[in-house]
Amino acid sequence: MKAGRKSRRLGQSSVGRRSGDGPHNLICANAGVVGMGLMGSSIAACLLAAGHTVTAIEADPARRTGAPRQVLSLLEGLRKERLLRLQPREILRRMSVSEDYSTLRLSRIVIESIAEDLSVKRDVIRKIEEAVSPETIIGSNTSALPPTVLQQGALHPERILGIHWAEPAHITRFMEIICGKDTQLVYAERAFALARQLGKEPSLLHKDIRGFITNRVMYAMLREAFYLVESGIASIADVDRSLRNDLGYWITFVGPFRFMDLTGIPAYCAVMRDLLPDLDRSTQVPALMERLVKSGAKGIANARGFYDYTPAQAKRWGKRFLEFSYDVRALARKYAEEDGEIAPGTLATTDKHRDSQK
Repeated sequence: MKAGRKSRRLGQSSVGRRSGDGPHNLICANAGVVGMGLMGSSIAACLLAAGHTVTAIEADPARRTGAPRQVLSLLEGLRKERLLRLQPREILRRMSVSEDYSTLRLSRIVIESIAEDLSVKRDVIRKIEEAVSPETIIGSNTSALPPTVLQQGALHPERILGIHWAEPAHITRFMEIICGKDTQLVYAERAFALARQLGKEPSLLHKDIRGFITNRVMYAMLREAFYLVESGIASIADVDRSLRNDLGYWITFVGPFRFMDLTGIPAYCAVMRDLLPDLDRSTQVPALMERLVKSGAKGIANARGFYDYTPAQAKRWGKRFLEFSYDVRALARKYAEEDGEIAPGTLATTDKHRDSQK
């Protein structure tokens, strides 16, 4: 059964059910992570903290050498926040780092977390497939590439899906699981169950679309933010300040649809009529972004970004972001996820009814 049709009717309740040899087989399994950069390291830490054995693959010698130290630091942070019972160094014994893909052979799931380059990702997926069993799930931690394009030319495209994490991956509850055209339902079920076991609140995309949920919404916001700055309407700091104190105030508590329920739906309809035609609709990368990237700016990674940093300030912002992430995690857990029922007449209900008639 291919997920190109079936997974589009898949809801969270059905994903939790076991199919075939079931999602429970990924609990405390052998897992692989390819790419030990910022996100690869935090993904490895997340898997280790949940009880998995992790085989990490990294081509760069410097990163390969530094990976255990980086992951240990993340585990120590979890321990400090009382989110780990075992000692970090004891947990780290379950991780090995290599450049040899054959070491992935026992992995039940492998997460690819490398540069957002289609040809490079396909090459890495090919190497993973040659090393693992046909039943091993291969998840691409991609921010925008549709899994369908990653499945093209694969040996077993049915087990390839998008597994989109958020940084810091070992702290956040976010995860999007995206089925490609050829993904089989059983692999989506296993990935969904794994996400729950990792402490995530995963979302399943019923259709393969570039950018998925959060990035489609976020990049629409970023486009408008650049427009406001480049048009001289507001400064970078002004835009950051307004969004932080409005969107940042409620977004951890609820999503946009629940927020409209809480604050009055008719007003949003009225604003949409006037505002939507006036929003930026450019399809070009903003000139400010292009200039920054060409200048070599990477943000706090090299203390050069939209803001000026000394090396000490950049390090402090990185530390504050981790501390903030723990605080937000604790706040979000206080106000646990409550989906509730979708109201009659909404698109979700209409689609559900239409599917039931097929």
